[in-house]
Amino acid sequence: MFQEVWKTYEENELTHSAAHHLMAVHELRTRHGYARISDIAQHLKITKGSVSSAMKLLKERGYVCEDHNKFLELSDRGATVVAAIEAARVAFQRFLTHALGMDEDDAEIDACKVEHLVSAETRSRLTHFLNFLYSDEPAAQAFLEALRTHALEHGAVIATEEVFAGAPPAGVRDRT
Repeated sequence: MFQEVWKTYEENELTHSAAHHLMAVHELRTRHGYARISDIAQHLKITKGSVSSAMKLLKERGYVCEDHNKFLELSDRGATVVAAIEAARVAFQRFLTHALGMDEDDAEIDACKVEHLVSAETRSRLTHFLNFLYSDEPAAQAFLEALRTHALEHGAVIATEEVFAGAPPAGVRDRT
């Protein structure tokens, strides 16, 4: 079984690198109104040749479009993927910092890793679960209180009081 499981990593919709290329297009267009190969290369700190190769594949797969001026934009498919990845990253990072008490920098790195390693279905389900967990729903609040009590009773250091007050840590955007 294990021998087959590791191969499924390659079956993800996008590679980690391709996802970051899409996210760079989104970030640059949001910030500057446009995104070109050279802008993406500078943003990701890689060569224009690497970006050009990646964009060719992303255009072929329908994630990115290019206009007559060579400006890149996300297709509807690309925008959907970026939105899902961003939502997952925020939810995962919030969980790691809030529930597990991790340092923000480490949580950001681990959230990025997780968001690309799991399938789209797992990412979606985890995002929905974590959004519920940090909602104002009484059941979610009761669960968090039980977790806090359990951690205190067993001497576990997994979270602070701030976590259970529902406030996101500094630098984490609350998208729930």
